[in-house]
Amino acid sequence: MLVRRSLLVLALALMVVRCADQPTAVSSVRAPAAPQFLRWAGSGAPDFSAISPQIQKPHGRSQNLTPPLKLDSYQVSFWGVRGETRSVQINYASSIDDSTHPFLRLTTTDPQVVPGVGELAVGDSVLITVTIDTSKIGISLEPSGLQFGAPSQLQIWYGGAGGDLNGDGVVDSSDAEVERQLLGLWYGGDDGQQWSEVSASQDVGDKSFTYALPHFCEYAIAALLELAVSW
Repeated sequence: MLVRRSLLVLALALMVVRCADQPTAVSSVRAPAAPQFLRWAGSGAPDFSAISPQIQKPHGRSQNLTPPLKLDSYQVSFWGVRGETRSVQINYASSIDDSTHPFLRLTTTDPQVVPGVGELAVGDSVLITVTIDTSKIGISLEPSGLQFGAPSQLQIWYGGAGGDLNGDGVVDSSDAEVERQLLGLWYGGDDGQQWSEVSASQDVGDKSFTYALPHFCEYAIAALLELAVSW
């Protein structure tokens, strides 16, 4: 009886040692991957300018309207017409090299359903507003929830990040890896909606994403980074 009890104590002791040797399951867990949004390079947002679609004037003349974007709004608006091609391009003056670069090009032909209004007839119009996000490389498109028959074409450039794509303040080979493997175009943010990546086409040489927009909301460039959380 004494021998059996001694063996039982020894077995329990060995079990305790083995459990202590194993890493605890809750000491470190990997949180779900989360988007890290690209930020504008420099101490503040660049200076933006907009080019509106060409508008035919009498006698066949045309003009490009280039309204300045106010510092308190960073917005530009134009009329989208169902059945007609309308577009806007936004450029920025870089604080890094003092040159002008493209930031956004949006082209619409088929705005179909306006929230709170209903379906548009061919030839009807809707006022479209593009608002630049100066805290990250992103935009808000309004009216939010506007739906298209034939998708709108959105091209957005991310060169304004200055090459720092992982947010560590240094431009190196790791940023190139992020650009090739982890960078993407994301949508969401509106009314607390969770951000999700879309299947946009990336041009690394041009540093841009092109996407066929089915509807309006918020869009931004982000890298999908995994975060390790310790407890």
